Amino acid sequence: MDKNAAEQFAHEWIAAWNSHDLTQILSHYDDDFEMTSPLIVKLIGEPSGKLKGKKVIGDYWAKGLEKYPSLHFKLQHILCGAYSLTLIYDGISGISAEVLQFGPSGKVCRSYAHYLPDEK
Repeated sequence: MDKNAAEQFAHEWIAAWNSHDLTQILSHYDDDFEMTSPLIVKLIGEPSGKLKGKKVIGDYWAKGLEKYPSLHFKLQHILCGAYSLTLIYDGISGISAEVLQFGPSGKVCRSYAHYLPDEK
């Protein structure tokens, strides 16, 4: 992915999340995309931390947006891979990173969310 495309995607992705517009957020993803996040375990109790499909993930994100009404991301860095991006941003609980893998459609087919470890 070239620099301009990466920056455009990153800024649109952040803006969609900051608007809390679920339709706009989901527009970046394939219909059957997969997501892995430690928050899946915390928020809905799915022990695998994985979800698949826009409907299922959209329902999960709707719960997250409801739980965190002041959610706001601030983009810090964009890292480019061959068919992926890593977005590093400040989120609700500090620094976060999202690894986004793109499929043939040009949309995200897999997403991996990363957060600071929980304090024990």
